[in-house]
Amino acid sequence: MSRFWSPIVHGLTPYTPGEQPKIANLIKLNTNECPYPPSPRVLAAIGSAVNGDLRLYPDPDSTALRQAIAEYYAVGRDHVFVGNGSDEILAFAFQALLNHDGPLVYPDITYSFYPVYCQLNDITAETVPLNDDFSLDLDAIPHHAGAVIFPNPNAPTGQVVSLEAIRRLCQRLPDQVIVVDEAYVDFGTETAIPLVKDHPNLLVVQTFSKSRALAGLRVGFAIGQPELLAGLERVKNSFNSYPVDRLASVGAIAAIEDRQGFDYDRQRIIESRTWLAEQLTVMGFEVVPSKANFVFVRHPNRDAGELAVALRERAIIVRHFRLPRIDQHLRITIGTREECTALVTALQAIMA
Repeated sequence: MSRFWSPIVHGLTPYTPGEQPKIANLIKLNTNECPYPPSPRVLAAIGSAVNGDLRLYPDPDSTALRQAIAEYYAVGRDHVFVGNGSDEILAFAFQALLNHDGPLVYPDITYSFYPVYCQLNDITAETVPLNDDFSLDLDAIPHHAGAVIFPNPNAPTGQVVSLEAIRRLCQRLPDQVIVVDEAYVDFGTETAIPLVKDHPNLLVVQTFSKSRALAGLRVGFAIGQPELLAGLERVKNSFNSYPVDRLASVGAIAAIEDRQGFDYDRQRIIESRTWLAEQLTVMGFEVVPSKANFVFVRHPNRDAGELAVALRERAIIVRHFRLPRIDQHLRITIGTREECTALVTALQAIMA
């Protein structure tokens, strides 16, 4: 049936999402989902919204959700854009903001959707190598960049860059769009949102999927100055004018309003990350310092692919990337403390 494809489809190498296997009693540590359920306030809000109004289209401007996000981050509502998860917003950004004469620059080890978006939109890309310790030097981004995108914390390494480094980059490249992908920001670093008011070229993208346990609802948002967001709006309204449905909107509002529950679950994940990193280090693993809800590790004497297979045989799934520079690393999502303990026990048995 490929004879019916458009020419661009033949050359695409699609993004490979984390596996969602159907295995009984699975410990799933491969897709960076939150190990804890959504806030009870989210479930109550969604339950209340399941009524006859579902026959109506949702608000195309997602006014209430944008207002809740604006109040949380102390910005104007006109500085907030929302969509179906941060991936949709990133897709809009690649079309609206990141396709210029100069190359789009991003790290050589990073979120693997970026090269897919470049292929799909015929964007010329250039990578900046991470340092040997997997840190990203923003000062190494070339002046000839047409635009820049990077995650902070980075995926799959978990490393972060400072707000001062981001500020310097925005000042050094004032005519280029800088997109900071903050999917994991709530697990240990500062958001770049406060920089938006002084830098019209900065777009900060976040998601409700990770720290707010709403991966199943698909809600993301971007914060930037109105002129930048207008580009996203033009693409959205040429593609999908009603991106956030009624249930997702009320669920996301309830999630962002439950600050106490959010902080409690986030802190539990951070504590489990510290504990797991210590246990893995004792077993001889090299653990990259992480500020995300995962750790990136390798063992100098054991093949990463073989370890992943051995864990799978014990119904534990982790992520193994068969890519240059990182093919001997595993990315392990931080689960509950019980799941992390089960992982450590399984690795001890495998190593023995």
